[in-house]
Amino acid sequence: MQLKKLSLRFRIFIAMILLVLVASILIAVVTIHQYREETKDYHQERLNRKERAIKRNIDFVIRETTYEVTTEKIPLIFKEEIYEIADVHNLQVKLYDLDGGLLISSKASISPDTTATNCLDANILNHLSQTSERRYVEKNFEGGRVFQSSYSYITDQKFKPLAILNLPYLEDDDFFTNELNEFLKRLALAYLFMLFFAIVLAYWLSKYITKSLKAISEKMKATRLEKRNEKIEVESSSEEIENLVKAYNSMIDELEESAVKLATSEREQAWREMAKQVAHEIKNPLTPMRLSVQSFQRKFDVNDPDIDKKVDEYCKTLIQQIDTMSSIASAFSNFAKMPAQKNEMLNVVEITKLALDIFSEDYIHFTSEKDVINAKLDRTQLIRVVTNLVKNGTQAIPDDKENKTILVNVSKGNQEVIITISDNGVGILEENKDKIFEPKFTTKSSGMGLGLAMVKNIVETYQGSITFTTEKNKGTTFKVVFPTE
Repeated sequence: MQLKKLSLRFRIFIAMILLVLVASILIAVVTIHQYREETKDYHQERLNRKERAIKRNIDFVIRETTYEVTTEKIPLIFKEEIYEIADVHNLQVKLYDLDGGLLISSKASISPDTTATNCLDANILNHLSQTSERRYVEKNFEGGRVFQSSYSYITDQKFKPLAILNLPYLEDDDFFTNELNEFLKRLALAYLFMLFFAIVLAYWLSKYITKSLKAISEKMKATRLEKRNEKIEVESSSEEIENLVKAYNSMIDELEESAVKLATSEREQAWREMAKQVAHEIKNPLTPMRLSVQSFQRKFDVNDPDIDKKVDEYCKTLIQQIDTMSSIASAFSNFAKMPAQKNEMLNVVEITKLALDIFSEDYIHFTSEKDVINAKLDRTQLIRVVTNLVKNGTQAIPDDKENKTILVNVSKGNQEVIITISDNGVGILEENKDKIFEPKFTTKSSGMGLGLAMVKNIVETYQGSITFTTEKNKGTTFKVVFPTE
């Protein structure tokens, strides 16, 4: 899974948990390192303290001895005292001559180490002679344990080197290891509690941080140009979120202003187009009317024996053109009138039958699976929908076609009533399918092209839908769906 595909909330949650885990691991590593450094310093300091204390005892013995203080007399001087010193300090003591030969050694209180030889290594003597402190410490590992061996000079009262003091020291880390283990256990418990707390806190914080972003996202998804959009109200948000909300709200104001301007422009354009269409349709019958009046004016003769016949023809022509103008005015009037949403419970089956009574064609057939299917509609508007669709169906069937058929069916769906009107006419051409419900679009030589636009307007006013299926030279089926509640 790519990181960029993860939600911001999940990334914040994971980041906080990882931060706690990394911090915990770093603290544990630093703690272990600190314990080890302290243990190392403790052993070094402890060895130094013991070495200083033993040297003080050795100096005291040298001052109190009756023997001549020389390297050769060291075994005699410390014949008994070396055991007391070793016993008091709980540490093995060895004395070597200046050439590295063993002079005397206390009884070993610990397991003998690799330095328990009768002669010192030449490297040890070299380090002793070369260091300014005249002291050398080496580490040896044996049986999984660490031994330190301290080498330093002991001198007489005149600070003349007499011998080399060797103190083997075992680094016993059991106590520190147990302490470290106990501390790590307590630290692990604290980490578990802190991790649990961090998970809860990370979940809450990620939810809190992304809450505002989620609200903004949902509002943006719901933003539409054709409706009024609500502004975002977010309380206690960060400065960045607040700036984003302000930008969105400002965009909503601009969008609403643009929508108003666009709607106004579209309405003005629609009225201009409608006015042009009305003027064009009215001019069509006015032209033959004017020609008829002019012709009658030129040819009118009172003494003409056929004057009555000519006047009658003239009047018929004028009446025919006037009827055409009247139908044009009615078509535009019906299209412009929005259907009133009357909450009248109607039996759609009965009203559909009533709408079909105005048709005299015997090839119009009606069927219904039930006698009563009720819906809240307007009687007049429902009749207008059915009659327009049936009329379109009759006009879509060629006059010379045999077995003309128009089937009207009313059925009950899931909380909806379905009216289907099928014809076996010529069908709708592919290039006309997207234009069929547009005002002023028609494929007939007469008519305004407002019938289907008006039907769609009525259906959608009642939260219904109208669709169609068609096949060339086989017919078209319109499906109208109204909610029953």
